[in-house]
Amino acid sequence: MKSKILESSPRKSIALIAHDNMKGDLGRWASKHKDRLAKHNLYATGTTGYKLETSTGLPITKCASGPLGGDQQIGAKISEGEIDMLIFFWDPFEPMPHDPDVKALLRIAAVWNIPVACNQASADFLITSSFFDTTYSRQVPDYESYIRERTV
Repeated sequence: MKSKILESSPRKSIALIAHDNMKGDLGRWASKHKDRLAKHNLYATGTTGYKLETSTGLPITKCASGPLGGDQQIGAKISEGEIDMLIFFWDPFEPMPHDPDVKALLRIAAVWNIPVACNQASADFLITSSFFDTTYSRQVPDYESYIRERTV
């Protein structure tokens, strides 16, 4: 598939997700970086979003809970170019009934070439990156070109 360049603005749209055992860790991380996160558009799956909004006071656009389709809603936003970055604190030791949704979300993040942090260390690297508050050009699939070629 052909690709194109998509430029994100300095104000990023960031998805925040955490499995149940990791919600506290994500909440502490978000509180620690509240000032930096406040400059961006924040999205989250349901329960995580409510907990983060309560603990940080930051406005968060909330989707459904992960097992109820929230992971897929975030994935759809990624494929539509609405999400620039995914911070997903997942628990590698806890089997999840919605593992296929989680794998699909991580796959779509890879397809659309967005940065993904799966733990506190990688999230720290992302939020302190020089690209965090600046424009960034990334290569993404050129789906429109693909459709044009298939309908001619």
